[in-house]
Amino acid sequence: MDVFSSLMDGFATALTPMNFLYAVIGVLLGTAVGVLPGLGPAMTVALLLPVTYALEPTSAFIMFAGIYYGGMYGGSTTSILLNTPGESSSVVTAIEGNKMAKAGRAAQALATAAIGSFVAGTIGTALLAVCAPIVVKFAVSLGSPSYFAIMVLALLAVTAVLGSSRLRGFASLGLGLAIGLVGIDSVTGQRRLTFGQPLLADGLDIVVVAVAIFAVGEALWVAAHLRRNPLQVIPVGRPWMGKKDWKRSWKPWLRGTAFGFPFGALPAGGAEIPTFLSYVTEKRLSKHPEEFGHGAIEGVAGPEAANNAAAAGTMTPLLALGLPTNATAAVMLAAFTSYGIQPGPQLFASQGPLVWALIASLFIGNFLLLLINLPLAPLWAKLLQLPRPYLYAGILFFATLGAYSVNLQAFDLVILLALGALGFMMRRFGLPVLPLILGVILGPRIEGQLRKTLQLSAGDPAGLWSEPIAVGIYILIALILLWPLLFKLVRRNRPAATPAGIPVQSGSSAPRDATGSHSHSSRSGGEPSDGDGDG
Repeated sequence: MDVFSSLMDGFATALTPMNFLYAVIGVLLGTAVGVLPGLGPAMTVALLLPVTYALEPTSAFIMFAGIYYGGMYGGSTTSILLNTPGESSSVVTAIEGNKMAKAGRAAQALATAAIGSFVAGTIGTALLAVCAPIVVKFAVSLGSPSYFAIMVLALLAVTAVLGSSRLRGFASLGLGLAIGLVGIDSVTGQRRLTFGQPLLADGLDIVVVAVAIFAVGEALWVAAHLRRNPLQVIPVGRPWMGKKDWKRSWKPWLRGTAFGFPFGALPAGGAEIPTFLSYVTEKRLSKHPEEFGHGAIEGVAGPEAANNAAAAGTMTPLLALGLPTNATAAVMLAAFTSYGIQPGPQLFASQGPLVWALIASLFIGNFLLLLINLPLAPLWAKLLQLPRPYLYAGILFFATLGAYSVNLQAFDLVILLALGALGFMMRRFGLPVLPLILGVILGPRIEGQLRKTLQLSAGDPAGLWSEPIAVGIYILIALILLWPLLFKLVRRNRPAATPAGIPVQSGSSAPRDATGSHSHSSRSGGEPSDGDGDG
């Protein structure tokens, strides 16, 4: 009942005329930017983050929620019409969605993606409202050793599962932790990594870092691979679904939601695994398995529902623990910190009205997306025909304007360009950008918890595992780090243990190939030239 009454208060705040207007603006802005090729929700949020600075926090985060969900919706439109996923979680949607579009069923693909997003987002947000307070009650009982262990788990787990190389993931994490060290040590007062530059004494603003790595880095990367060929956009009318399409879609929507939310809520979660699991499950359960690979509607409905349910799930650790589990949540954490608000167990007590208004606005944004975007689908398709040079020149302009508006210092523009070049080089050499952003945000917080733990134990390292939960988390961390080695040992011994070695080996290689190609697609998702031939 406390949750219900708090949620009703949140709706009362979110449905005031001005806040409702900001929700509509956020949905439209998020969809408009998210639907453009190569721009995922994380880049959408980073690019539009400075827009919310002139607003008071509640209105800003209501608009932010609309941008977040709008960016998620826009990513599916790009995947279906262009076969160009904005981020790795949209790769699976593109597999069947683009095949449906090429077969003349773009309207049905967009409709099942939009309605599936609405169903999954609504259920996921309801679970968020129920689960977040429970997680908060649990988190309040934790001490500094457990918090330190949980943060280390989040960093290592997200870094270990991204991309094709753990080494590249940890290299990216190291860069992020180094950037997070810039500034004055809060305990000793010593300057770290400032290179004698007084303007670096306060550290690097996380908004400037996020805009540089996502927006500038992505724009430079796409510009480097830009050709002059026009985009081949598949024409689409108003999305609609027939009776047969509804019958084939509603179960995948629910199954996708069941896959997505738990993975999104885990500290080591994300949307890539549940979308892939949803696709495989629908292929096995489908009465029309022969359609998979040629445009099966279940292959769009399930993964898209899993993607949006995971998006709602990521809000649980973000609000209750202050832990982002994907790039978009990391940028949202940057927005909280820019307002001087610290997500975590005390957030519901210190900023209760804001949190519940934010959760209520997720319901509202979900409904607005369905109401507005089904009629506007042809308009979004026309937006895809913008000339690419103009598009990315505009992105660089707004990124520069946004970075300058943070502190009104020209020095921030130098940082923006330097980190933008770093973002470009990371894409060039296959380094995932999420570990860097997480390192910048969580690095100082991990350092604070580490110092607090060692102070409580009088400098004894044994204090780090002085709580049972911390011990359990360290065991989990060890398993995550040692799992590839154990897996290789098991595979090496398996042929010797079984006479029929060849069938076992060939059977086990198929999913590995599928996963490998999937991760490759994820890496090239930010580069439209791989998907649509236009560069």
